[in-house]
Amino acid sequence: MPVAVPELGSFNFVPETQENLDWADLITVDLSLYNTPEGRKELAQTLIKAVREDGFFYVKNFNISQERVNRQFSIGKQFYDLPIEEKLNYVPEGLDGGKFNGYVPAGRNVLDAVSGLRDRTEIYNIPKFNGDFEQKHPAIIQERLDEIEEFSRSLHTEVLDPLHVLLALALELPEDYFTNIHKYDVKSEDHLRYMKYSKFTPEENLKIGGRWVRGHTDLGSWTLLFRQPVSALQIQNHKNGGWKWVKPLDATLTVNACDALSLLTADYVKSTIHRVSSPPKDQQHVDRLGLLYFSRPHNDVVLSTIKESPVLQREGYTENKFEETGNPVPTMEEWTFAKQKWQRTKNVVRGDQNYETAEILPGWKEKRYA
Repeated sequence: MPVAVPELGSFNFVPETQENLDWADLITVDLSLYNTPEGRKELAQTLIKAVREDGFFYVKNFNISQERVNRQFSIGKQFYDLPIEEKLNYVPEGLDGGKFNGYVPAGRNVLDAVSGLRDRTEIYNIPKFNGDFEQKHPAIIQERLDEIEEFSRSLHTEVLDPLHVLLALALELPEDYFTNIHKYDVKSEDHLRYMKYSKFTPEENLKIGGRWVRGHTDLGSWTLLFRQPVSALQIQNHKNGGWKWVKPLDATLTVNACDALSLLTADYVKSTIHRVSSPPKDQQHVDRLGLLYFSRPHNDVVLSTIKESPVLQREGYTENKFEETGNPVPTMEEWTFAKQKWQRTKNVVRGDQNYETAEILPGWKEKRYA
């Protein structure tokens, strides 16, 4: 049962856009079917189709109430209502070297070289509650840590564990294959995130080409994005390179497969390029608050292609990019901090060719997309 918590008040979402956007037609994984062998078999095929074709999909009936989700949005909002001087007390040491738990302030990168306009994206990351991470929090977080922990753990039991079982079934692996490398009590860089995108004026949006965050892939296993109505997320089609908007659907999570699964399956599972664009005109007057969870394998997991999967063997997905080039295959920890260090590079000016593409590990070139 959810823990007893202090009163927070309600969280009010803005109305959805009325614009007719080019929405992506994403598959939905309905976890109400998960509790029977027949249902899991059906869902396994639904999931593998989703991650092969789009990389993004919806999850519904995941047994976490909207009330509990709304409370997390309320906590995030109250954190971002704190004075900047207070929030800056929680910037992690080593941020420029790839550390990310705590507060990441806005304005670290220049979005428009001519005007000097900087990003307005703020992040607060909270790691797993398994004893591996020490972190100081402001009172608004500290007073609600029990509730936050209960919420974070429930994402594993109610969402991530089922997804890992379904993926294992789809690859003809033992059901516990992926859950065994994503155990909550083993050290990994999973984290809950409150994320705020402060608005730009229409004129500023024109200067930055309508791109708040440029195209990128996420570095872990799965990213869970809770529904909020300010439309901004766009994904790139694997086949034709076109971009489509992701519609916020009631009572769903938006989930995407990430780099670690792509490496473990030699790209059989697709890590999808996505970006954050300026919202449609009827939503550009508001800030965008996000609630996310990032799942990652244990830090000591070597990201080699899974040799035990009959599916990968039959389909010829037997070597990832590190293995193809004969370079050392990184552990999840090595991969995490190599990519995070590059992503967290300070004072980068958008379009700087010295940053656009970088070899973050031997045999791997990372890049920014449109």
